[in-house]
Amino acid sequence: MTSQSRNETAAADDALVDKKTLHESTSCWAKTPRISVRHFAKLPSRTCDILIVGSGISGALMAEHLCDGKRDVMMVDRRPPVRGSSLDSTAMIQHEIDVPLHVLARKIGEENAMRAWRRSRDAVRSLVELVDNLDIDCSLEAKRTLYLAGDDLGPRALKTEARLREKAGIDARLLDGASTGSEFGIDRPASIVSRDSASANPAQMTAGLIRAAQARGLKVVSPIEIADVMPVGDHVACATSDGQLIVARHVVFCSGYEFLKRLESPRHSIISTWAIAAKPRSAVPDWLREFLVWEASDPYLYLRMAKDGSIIAGGEDEDAPEAFDDPEKLKDKTNRIVTKIEKLLGVKLYPPHSRWAAPFGNTTTGLPFIGPVPGLKNVHAVMGFGGNGITFSKIAAEIIKAEISGRTDRDADLFRFPA
Repeated sequence: MTSQSRNETAAADDALVDKKTLHESTSCWAKTPRISVRHFAKLPSRTCDILIVGSGISGALMAEHLCDGKRDVMMVDRRPPVRGSSLDSTAMIQHEIDVPLHVLARKIGEENAMRAWRRSRDAVRSLVELVDNLDIDCSLEAKRTLYLAGDDLGPRALKTEARLREKAGIDARLLDGASTGSEFGIDRPASIVSRDSASANPAQMTAGLIRAAQARGLKVVSPIEIADVMPVGDHVACATSDGQLIVARHVVFCSGYEFLKRLESPRHSIISTWAIAAKPRSAVPDWLREFLVWEASDPYLYLRMAKDGSIIAGGEDEDAPEAFDDPEKLKDKTNRIVTKIEKLLGVKLYPPHSRWAAPFGNTTTGLPFIGPVPGLKNVHAVMGFGGNGITFSKIAAEIIKAEISGRTDRDADLFRFPA
């Protein structure tokens, strides 16, 4: 290939795929052990039953669900495995969706909203069970959640929220200001305490799931970048950026915030977020080790405690797809997050030992897009996970496994791609 041809190919690839510069080595998870997996440097085959594009948490769960020892499943990534956006997760594995239940009910109807929330709760439960059954060492811990009233939702709204969660059969205990103060030492006019959440090391979880799938035949290849797809009869032809062709019966895009241009939707947008990990200078409340904390504010703060005693926190989101790449914003957002934590918990923090920023996908309803891509036979995708990436990844794996197996998941209609 001539130099001019290579340049033309690169330009074409850039036009086909929306690429993001991820902060691959700044989160605290990048420094932990057991996050690498063995992989092929070159394609071992040009055909497979199922091709999974992306080796993050959504791709890992997809592979674990689809590898049954009978299907020929291959995973490709343009980066080394487990080195994409999953490293940027704070791994607050909540069943609570970013959009409160009563707000989501106004968007998609009460019954559908309750179905979505129940499915999210069930996904966290089944994920905890899966990781336990596979004996993956990733610091997974069951957690409760403390949801604090803020400038976005006050006491009245939280009361409405708690009532609707109770109607949906979802655990929620409403506390007034006095009870919030006595139980948690936090000065907020109301809060909701709930069960069925968790936390983990997302990189170790991803790597462990991929290894479990490899034991059942998964082949992982890196670096391989898919530049375009084209259905051909009952198969899908996938062109790579270096001119190779992979033919599969089904293709599943689990590529996080990077996706083919043809998957773009006006109902999907990219948002920037920031996160830190810092050790406390003084004693933290005893209850913090058992809880995930977030607030009903805009911008909002969310935090938890890791097993090593670090406080993992994030927030300060902006509706700007490139803002995360601004080094000055990283400094400013870090300071804002630290200040908010210290004020909320009444503790002092050491300077963060890790700080990072990243983009993430969001949709107008707060629910992800999961399933067949309109107009592309046997091409499936998952995108728009918002702040519930790990939880929604579990749901995505369940829904797409059912589709590929010729079944219909009971909640697939809630997450269908817009036509």
